[in-house]
Amino acid sequence: MVIKTDLCAYTEYRIYPGRGKRFVAKDGKVSFFINSKADALFHHRIKPSKLRWTQAWRRMNKKGKVDEQSKKRTRKVQKFQKAIVGMSLEDIKKKKAQKPELRQQAKEQAAKEAKARQAQKPKAAAKGGAKAAPKQKAQKLPKAAGGGGKKDFKSKK
Repeated sequence: MVIKTDLCAYTEYRIYPGRGKRFVAKDGKVSFFINSKADALFHHRIKPSKLRWTQAWRRMNKKGKVDEQSKKRTRKVQKFQKAIVGMSLEDIKKKKAQKPELRQQAKEQAAKEAKARQAQKPKAAAKGGAKAAPKQKAQKLPKAAGGGGKKDFKSKK
C-alpha cells in the first residue's frame, strides 16, 4: 500500500496524512507546513537556508547525500613541448640529449665570450669619448620683464 505524502514548503520534510498545516496566501499560493514551528518561521520571513536543521541548509552546505559519480575527476596534465623563438623543437631535443658536462662547458664558453665583449665595449667608449669635445651647459636667461609682481584688480576702471 502506497501512502500519499506531501513536502513541507519550508523544511522540505515529508508530511504524512493527518499531519501538517496548510496556508493559503492572498495570491492563492498554497503552502503546506509540517508543524507550527515551520509555519511561524515562514511567517517571520526567516530563510530556511539559515537554519541548520532544514534541508535547504544541508543542500547549500553540501551535507548528506553526495553523488560520487557527479564529482568531477581531474585529468593529469600531459607534458607537451613546443618550439621557442630562436630554437626549433629538434634543437631543444638535441640539447636535452647532450650530457650535462658538455652543456656546462658550452655554458661556460658562452659566459667567457660575453665577458670579453663587455670588456671591449668600455675600451671603445673611452677612445671615442676622448676625441669628442665636452658639451657646454646652456646658460639660464632671465625671464621676460613685466610678467612678475602683484596684480591689482581693484584699480581697473
